[in-house]
Amino acid sequence: MALPGLRGTEHIGFTVPDLDQAERFFVDVIGCEKVYSLGPFIKDDDWLAQQLHVHPRAIMRELRFFRCKNGPNFEIFQWETPEPQAPQPSNSDLGGHHLAFYVDDLDVAVDYLASHGVELMGEVVASQNASFGQRWQYFLTPWGMQCELVSFPEGKAYEKDSPVILWHPARPSE
Repeated sequence: MALPGLRGTEHIGFTVPDLDQAERFFVDVIGCEKVYSLGPFIKDDDWLAQQLHVHPRAIMRELRFFRCKNGPNFEIFQWETPEPQAPQPSNSDLGGHHLAFYVDDLDVAVDYLASHGVELMGEVVASQNASFGQRWQYFLTPWGMQCELVSFPEGKAYEKDSPVILWHPARPSE
C-alpha cells in the first residue's frame, strides 16, 4: 500500500533564528530563489497548538518559500515563542536532520563553499559498500544547521542489482 496519489516531497520546512540571514545564505551562497513570503501569524485561541503543535501564543513572524533547482522547495520560518527555543539538534538527536544538496562536481562545490567562508565539517568522504561511487561532505549554515554536499555522477554500487533506484536531481524521473 501507499499513500493515495503520492507524487513526492513538495517542500521541507524548517525554522531559523533570522530569516534575512537564512535568505542571504540560501540565495547568495547556495543558489535558491525566493518565491514569496507570508505572515505574521498570531492567534488568540488554540489554533497554533492544534494545527502546528506549537505553544498557542507563539508568533510566526514570517515564512518564506524558496525554490532550490530540481528538488523540494524550502519553507523557512521565523518564530517568537513564550518559552525558550530548543537549540539546533545534532544528527544523533531525536528530530535531528540535515539537508543534502546534489552537485555535479563535489570538489568544485567544496572549494566554492570554502571561498564563501562556509564552515566545512571534516574532509570529503568516499562511501563504501552499497553507496560506493558516492562522495560527500558536511557543512554548517551560519546558524549551525547541518547540510551536506553529495555527488555520485557514475551512480552507486547498489544500482547494478536493485529493482528500485533512489531518486536524485540529476537523473530524469522515471
